[in-house]
Amino acid sequence: MTGQSKLLVVDDEPSLQDIVATSMRFLGYDVSVASSGREAVRVATDVRPDLIILDIMLPDFDGLEVMRRLRAAGIDAGVVFLSARDTPADKIAGLSAGGDDYVTKPFGLEELAARVSAVLRRVRPDLATDGVLKVADLELDPETYQVTRAGVPIELAPTEYKMLRHLMINANVVLSRQQLLDAVWGTDFYGDDSVVATYISYLRRKVDATGEPLIHTHRGFGYVLRVPKR
Repeated sequence: MTGQSKLLVVDDEPSLQDIVATSMRFLGYDVSVASSGREAVRVATDVRPDLIILDIMLPDFDGLEVMRRLRAAGIDAGVVFLSARDTPADKIAGLSAGGDDYVTKPFGLEELAARVSAVLRRVRPDLATDGVLKVADLELDPETYQVTRAGVPIELAPTEYKMLRHLMINANVVLSRQQLLDAVWGTDFYGDDSVVATYISYLRRKVDATGEPLIHTHRGFGYVLRVPKR
């Protein structure tokens, strides 16, 4: 799926909500969050997500009621339920209510990501692609985390990968240090933004080592990944 798919993560457990939201952002999704049923309905009405990761047990009303209210409001987003309840009756209730998938806790983030991708392919076929990002001879596969240039594999650390992915999604767009800082390290990062320049340098050594430079500096503005000019 493309990085433009919008997700809403609904869970009242702060640590779990943060882990799921962060992992989905890492995969390139545009993620909103909510901690209660009422907040979920409000946020979903505002942002119109493509898919909702929805906890069954919420402090005000349960996920099934959230779904009923969303459908009544004309919101047809895909829904992946999360629940500690793992009996067949519970799963049937969730799927019968219109859920697209049902994941029991505890779960692996890779499994959840695969289920989210599968549901999105069904409910939003217009967003489906092979998932591979391509700029010139540089390719990044978000499903396998494989990066190649002219077919040669490039080994990247997780932060390098995340920065390159954001640059490729925004190819030909100049991104400021602050934009890259927010996208890669999060808006709650309080360190020096010079870390962005450091990681740009790391990427250049790996990505631009075997071909024409793709990563460019716009002094006073930021950085851009673009196809070399002929």
